[in-house]
Amino acid sequence: MLSVAVENDAVRIGPYWAVTFHRTLRVPDDGHVYPLPPGLGKLPVFRVADFKARVPVSLRDEGGVFIPMYQREALWLGFHGPHWRAQAVTVAVGGINALTGRPAAAPLTADPQNYIVCPDQPWLDGINTGHGFVRQFVAMPLGQGYTVEGDLTGSEIRGGFQLTVYEPHPGRFSDTPPQRDPTPLDTDCEGPPQPMAAPVMGLGAGGRLRQKIYADPYGFDTWDADRQGHLRVHLLNSRQFAEVTGRPPPPSPIDAATYAACGLPWFARYDDSQADIVPSERLSGVKTIAARDAEKAAAGPRPAPPGIERQEVRNKGGRER
Repeated sequence: MLSVAVENDAVRIGPYWAVTFHRTLRVPDDGHVYPLPPGLGKLPVFRVADFKARVPVSLRDEGGVFIPMYQREALWLGFHGPHWRAQAVTVAVGGINALTGRPAAAPLTADPQNYIVCPDQPWLDGINTGHGFVRQFVAMPLGQGYTVEGDLTGSEIRGGFQLTVYEPHPGRFSDTPPQRDPTPLDTDCEGPPQPMAAPVMGLGAGGRLRQKIYADPYGFDTWDADRQGHLRVHLLNSRQFAEVTGRPPPPSPIDAATYAACGLPWFARYDDSQADIVPSERLSGVKTIAARDAEKAAAGPRPAPPGIERQEVRNKGGRER
């Protein structure tokens, strides 16, 4: 098994690969397709092991890390690794593979491809709906039918992200230059411990973004299923985060008006040479948060998700990694 460590709000799995979690503007689910929004800062990452006295038994047993998010807040995943050594990575939301819509426990498969290849795929913003598009990752409460997990399984138990990294077979890529051993995050937990309630956040399907999920350029036989590392990422809402850490949650994302006033760009990646994986029929059929809202017809107005006028959207050549 590959080692897992937290450093500088990144989670390193093995010596060559890491993931970061970036809060971002939530795009409207209004029938339009949007380019990729930029990151509005990395979400802080905390090890469950550093807060054992405050987290529920379910988290204690599963381990992993947790990040704070506000309900209906969006994020994207940033992947980091040397250009000279690739890794295969599966990404699941609530136990559902984000590329195929099938259970995350399934082994690596080439047909359909249920993994991404890094560093070729530098980021992932949502679930694969195919034809160069994804549905944005948006944090939603469990138990109300909004999550991808609830839509496809009929129950909402796991929530969060589950990531698995697979090493290539020896000799496929160079193992040099070596990287130093990561240093685990050292977080003190002060004050009398008070266990919190079980996590209540999963991932729903938000607005439509233009993003390809690249086909594996190296071949399925590149990856060694016996050399892997796993990461469980729990999502805590603002109240739970304060209960566990004793500190206030990070401030909420800037609104669309501030976003537009600052002239922050949206992003397009020039990837015409890259093939896209096949669409997932299961994920293409997942009901979006807007569709669930319409079904529920909840009494009283809901806060509108941050929007942005079409003329304010402009592209840039690449997103900072």
